[in-house]
Amino acid sequence: MKILHLDTNHPLLLNQLTTAGFENDEDYTSTKEEIQSKIHNYSGIIIRSRFKIDKIFLDKAKNLKFIGRIGAGLENIDIQHAEKLGVKLFNAPEGNRNAVGEHALGMILSLFNKLNNGDHSVRNGQWLREEHRGVELDGKTVGIIGYGNMGRAFAKKLRGFAVEVICYDIKDDVENSDATQVELDELFEKTDVLSLHTPETPKTISMIDTTFINKFKKPFWLINTARGKSVVTKDLVKGIEEGKILGAGLDVLEYEKSSFENLFTSENDMPKEFTKLLKMNNVILSPHVAGWTVESKEKLAQTIVDKIKAEFC
Repeated sequence: MKILHLDTNHPLLLNQLTTAGFENDEDYTSTKEEIQSKIHNYSGIIIRSRFKIDKIFLDKAKNLKFIGRIGAGLENIDIQHAEKLGVKLFNAPEGNRNAVGEHALGMILSLFNKLNNGDHSVRNGQWLREEHRGVELDGKTVGIIGYGNMGRAFAKKLRGFAVEVICYDIKDDVENSDATQVELDELFEKTDVLSLHTPETPKTISMIDTTFINKFKKPFWLINTARGKSVVTKDLVKGIEEGKILGAGLDVLEYEKSSFENLFTSENDMPKEFTKLLKMNNVILSPHVAGWTVESKEKLAQTIVDKIKAEFC
């Protein structure tokens, strides 16, 4: 069985698949059109986020048996058409869920304790203690939207804090000992910190808008380590300016390309609401790296190898 690798990954991926008897080819530079012209030669694809696997691509992949996606989300793949063609889809949320949970917690603690601002102040020769007085997570209610692999991993990280953890999910009966499942009305009423752990779907795109924000009974902190398109940036900025959102930790942004590789080619391309966001000292930004650790790189690759071997060996 021949596998085409379209993104570089941890070496164990190639090594273990070769040992298992698969033939591996690597192509990290050809255009999508060039890949399409030869994809009929392969039974498997390993991809991260290089380009979309759409209906046209899948129809040309006459012998394709599986797609391995090194990551959690499958939004760059036409899932329905792949399933119609009998193509197996393997993703790896198990591989980076711990990293995402730690990153989300780190963002909360950094925001609460003004760590970024304090660091910048000291580096500039200032010693402003009162201006950097923090708040404690103890006694707060943390609301999680999306209680799958990522949401559960984040809730697990909160065990050592005296917080109430509640979760909302479109699936029933997902709660466990780390979080109590609630309806949205209770989430709106109780939440002090809201953390998003949802995939990108038609239901989650632009989910956090002014209407949604205004339903919360208390000002709240927002953490998004999921997908950028879930939050309408101009509405987030408005919420912060009006005091309805106390601050935000954003690992993802709605302006990201589908490959997650970059944002803007120049400052002139930046929307005005994003330039406002950049100037807010109660906002922490990171470049879509919540699940991007040394350990998760290995875990993601190992998860995909294990799933391929379980199905085809």
